[in-house]
Amino acid sequence: MTPELLTLFHVLTGTLCVAAGGMAFLAPKGKSIHRAAGSLFLVSMLATALSGAVIGLLEPDRLLITAFAGLLAAYLVLTGWRTARWRTHRPGAFEWTALAAILVGLAGLATLAVMALQTETGRLLGFAAEDYLLLAMMTAMGAVADLTLLVRGTVSPRHRIARHLWRMGLAYFIAVGSFFTGPGARIFPEALRESGWLSLPEGLTALLILGFLARTLFKRSRRHPGAAS
Repeated sequence: MTPELLTLFHVLTGTLCVAAGGMAFLAPKGKSIHRAAGSLFLVSMLATALSGAVIGLLEPDRLLITAFAGLLAAYLVLTGWRTARWRTHRPGAFEWTALAAILVGLAGLATLAVMALQTETGRLLGFAAEDYLLLAMMTAMGAVADLTLLVRGTVSPRHRIARHLWRMGLAYFIAVGSFFTGPGARIFPEALRESGWLSLPEGLTALLILGFLARTLFKRSRRHPGAAS
């Protein structure tokens, strides 16, 4: 596949991912439309994340960060999907493997952030140190939550829902950001890009996810004290 076709594939699957993810979040939970949209979101998110990672590896001088963003997004949707399919509410070899993979990504992001901070401009390979640090913080959040879960060895049904929700939600937030204010924004007219309106979907997505998560945690805190991992 040529770089042009790979980029087109990445944009198309990213568009599908944003649409399917929005439908999955807004649809009644547990209904067939939610499950169908969720499955479509999973497949399209993996496709756009992995293609984005490949693009980043092919053009490391200006897009290396997308390789790490792709790894993080794939990790989030896979562990979120896995959580929803648990039958015993106990983690296993899959979670240990996912933790090892994301720790490698975290080490890479931390290294790039330090290298960027040591430059005169505070930038490295086209991105600021803050960009690497933000992605590293998201990655660390997932790693710490996984490690906590693996140490505990089990999770309550309500904690399982919260874990599924925040992981899928964060992956969707990354997809929306990439589409509206990241590389995907190139499909919009320049006037619209410079207006600031394309930042609105990102903020609304964050509020939507936080609202669902807060409601879940509030109900859970009354019946099952503890933090979700």
